[in-house]
Amino acid sequence: MGAQLRVYKRRIKSVTATKKITRAMEMIAASRIIKAQRKVAASEPYASELTRAVTAVAQGSDAKHPLLTEAEQPKRAAVLLITSDRGLAGGYNSNAIKGAEQLNERLAAEGKEVVSYIVGSKGVAYYGFRNRPVKESFTGFTDNPTYADAKAVAAPLIEAVQTETAEGGVDELHIVYTEFISMMTQTAVDARMLPLSFGEGGTGPQPGGGKGVLPLYDFEPSAEDVLDALLPRYVESRVYNALLQAAASKHAATRRAMKSATDNAEELIKSLTRLANAARQADITQEISEIVGGASALADANAGSDR
Repeated sequence: MGAQLRVYKRRIKSVTATKKITRAMEMIAASRIIKAQRKVAASEPYASELTRAVTAVAQGSDAKHPLLTEAEQPKRAAVLLITSDRGLAGGYNSNAIKGAEQLNERLAAEGKEVVSYIVGSKGVAYYGFRNRPVKESFTGFTDNPTYADAKAVAAPLIEAVQTETAEGGVDELHIVYTEFISMMTQTAVDARMLPLSFGEGGTGPQPGGGKGVLPLYDFEPSAEDVLDALLPRYVESRVYNALLQAAASKHAATRRAMKSATDNAEELIKSLTRLANAARQADITQEISEIVGGASALADANAGSDR
C-alpha cells in the first residue's frame, strides 16, 4: 500500500501545480477583460459619428456608388471570420467557426461563391486542416488588436469590394465575430458590412448611425468622392470594433474556462486527498496487524521454550 500512497501524493502535487497555473491564467484574463472593455467603449464615439456621416452622405445624395448599390445578381461574397490565436477559451473559437459555416452554407444556397478571410491562428488551422482555400489570413494580434491591425485586415477587403466581380472582386462583404454582451455571455454573430442597407430590417451601419433626423449636405467636389473617402474608414472602424469585441469575448471565455479548471482541480485534490488518507490508514492498520501478529508469535515461541 505504500506504493499506492506515493502515487496519490505525486498526483496531488501535479494537480496542485496545474491549479496554480489555471488560477494565474484566470486572474490575467480577468484583468485583460477590463482593458478590452475600455477599448470597446473608447471606439464607440468614433464609430457612431463615422456611421452617421456615411448614412447622411448615402441618404442625402442620389449617388450610385458601387459600395452602396446592390448587385442585380451577386455572384461572390467575402466572409471575414475572427477567431483567436490561442486556445484555452472553452467554446469561443468553435462557436465563431460554426457561425461562419452556417453563413457560408446560406450564401452557397443563394448561389454565391464564398471567399474566406481569416483572423486568428485557430481559424487558419481549422481551414488548413480541411484544405479549404483562404484568400488572406492574419495572426499574432487577436489578444490586443490595434487600429493599425484593423487597417491591415480591412485593406484587402476594401480592394476586393472595389474590384469588378469579373476580375476577381466580390459583390458583398460579411463579417463573423463574437460579440461581448457580458462577463458571462458572448455570442457569435454575423453581419453584412457592404453593400450598405438603410431600409427597415436592413444590415446597415451600426451602432445607431441612423437615429434622429439627418441634416442635408452639399457635397464638394461630389458625393462619390466623399463616399470614396468615408467608406474605407467605415469598413476599418467596423473591423476594429469587431476585433475589440472578439478580444473581450475571448478573455471572458478564457476566464470562465480557467475558473472551471481551477474548481475541477480543487475537487480532484479533495478526492485524491481522501484516497491518500484511506491508503495511509490502511498502511497503519496493516503495520499494527503485523506488529501484533509478530508479538503474538514471539509470545507463543517463548511459552513453548519455557515448557
